[in-house]
Amino acid sequence: MLRPALAAVTVLSCACAFDAARADFRLCNKTSGRVSVALAYTDGRNWFIEGWWNLRPTACENLLRGPLAAQYYYVYAMDERGGEWKGKSFMCTRDREFKIEGREDCFARGFDRTGFFEVDTGHDARSWTVELTDPAQAVPHAPAVER
Repeated sequence: MLRPALAAVTVLSCACAFDAARADFRLCNKTSGRVSVALAYTDGRNWFIEGWWNLRPTACENLLRGPLAAQYYYVYAMDERGGEWKGKSFMCTRDREFKIEGREDCFARGFDRTGFFEVDTGHDARSWTVELTDPAQAVPHAPAVER
């Protein structure tokens, strides 16, 4: 379960905001503090987990460039005050910058095991944006998909 103080995540499909050459998986920090972000995804055979992107308040970062290759992506984030955005999909991570292949046997391979939250981009999305927000900023928002 997410910490109540940081449970706000807005997910937006941004196919309409990018032309075909600029399709990306993007994350925006809409909080009042710096956040560190890790991303996990699969190509259907192997899992890939990468981190850390450090985003200052109001900053956005393209975590993956190009059209989305999968429907599901997994995100973990933490802020400088110790708050987290997490979930029940466990992936391997480490304290410093990393690129890890595989999500099994994290401890045996010398990694930490961290719970990521799932992002369902739908079947047809080419681009997607996740916004991390402070709880007071959270407004329910249904993603719009342009086809």
